[in-house]
Amino acid sequence: MSATSNLIDDAPLTTFHKKLTFFASGGPFIDGYALSIIGIALITMIPGLDMTPAEIGLVGAASLVGIFFGGGVFGWLTDKIGRHKMYIADLIALALFSVLNGFATEIWQVVLCRFFLGMAIGADYPIATSLLAEFLPKKHRGRLLGATFVVWAIGAAVAYAVGYLLRDTGPDAWRWMVASPAIFAVITLLFRLGTPESPRWLLSRGRREEADAVIKKVYGQQYGLADIASDSEGPAKQGRFLDIFRGQYWKRTLFVSIFWTAQVIPLFAVYTFAPDLLHSMGLTGDANLYGGSFLISMLFVVGGIPGLWLVEKIGRRKLLLSSFGVIVVALAIPAFIPNVQAAPLFIALAIFALASGASSFLEVVYPNELFPTEVRATAVGFGTAVSRIGSAASTYLMPVAIVSFGAAGSLLIGAGISLVGLVATFLLAPETANKSLSELTNQKKPATPEPNKVTEGSLS
Repeated sequence: MSATSNLIDDAPLTTFHKKLTFFASGGPFIDGYALSIIGIALITMIPGLDMTPAEIGLVGAASLVGIFFGGGVFGWLTDKIGRHKMYIADLIALALFSVLNGFATEIWQVVLCRFFLGMAIGADYPIATSLLAEFLPKKHRGRLLGATFVVWAIGAAVAYAVGYLLRDTGPDAWRWMVASPAIFAVITLLFRLGTPESPRWLLSRGRREEADAVIKKVYGQQYGLADIASDSEGPAKQGRFLDIFRGQYWKRTLFVSIFWTAQVIPLFAVYTFAPDLLHSMGLTGDANLYGGSFLISMLFVVGGIPGLWLVEKIGRRKLLLSSFGVIVVALAIPAFIPNVQAAPLFIALAIFALASGASSFLEVVYPNELFPTEVRATAVGFGTAVSRIGSAASTYLMPVAIVSFGAAGSLLIGAGISLVGLVATFLLAPETANKSLSELTNQKKPATPEPNKVTEGSLS
């Protein structure tokens, strides 16, 4: 499609964009909350259900395996049937399986509920972020997409706070904890009702009248299809799953898969077993275990603040390279300190949290920018799925690693994994900052005569 202007890419930041970013952030918040609350819930779940170490690892990994299937399957489905339908359905599923988890009486029931919860979480990555990316102006796309993922760390911090408050409610405290994500799912669902479908997706399906109606509703009656640039390649078509491995996209798929996996393996291991990891460092008691876990999760949030500024200032590539470099050094140093004590270990973990928080949001920025509309959600879903293979394995093996290698050895393993991410980023990562989606996916800048001026007042 030939466009006469870039209404979406060049629009000013408006209330509509801010609301859409807020609504999309609900999913990552619930993700961070649900995946972190299990670490606290295990404190009462283990004696309550008489769990073995293998069962503990299985419960910790179940949701990550679910994310693998949810991201892979529902990312593809989102490109087929649209963003809006899935935008609502996944939250209903998330609330349902959270509540059912609270009534579980057997280990297999907990594992099953956590698996389906993970599927719903995995589905929201490609659904919410692809919808948001297709509405955002290019000058603010990286920062606002990234902001939704920084909220992940806020959700994790809230989980530790809620876990601390619920810890004395009795031997069934874990039931309230694992059911509590349903509250946030319902709240997010209510906010998301009425969100319009992506006009880019509608246009990629040849549904021109519907796309035109959305544009007029969001941007004003004076605008239409001629005011947006398509990032789809050629005429309207349905993307196929294998398209992300063809042409220019196979290297992008490889890059996204490697760097995303390298980021989440140590991250999820730390979040899921933060109390156990801190205990292995010699930190004991509620103040140290709950307080230390809460502090680490808050440092992820703190790291995200400069990261969201740097992502547009120095670009995606430099930010990711710098972050991986700091993490490799921080996690490796304690392993070379003889008889290392708790303080250096905790400092290393804190630096990891700050550096990871500064760039982890690129997991949703990069794939949304590197692929066209017809396979955008598929690509995000695939990246989500592949990354969870590694994170599920690391979460399952983390209790064994702590026992076998101690805290310093466990952190050194994380350093090695981060080094792989650093090398992959150096070799494969493109720069996408301040470029339109059509420019990034078509590899050429579309013809853009002077567009109609869009003002704050013309958008909802």
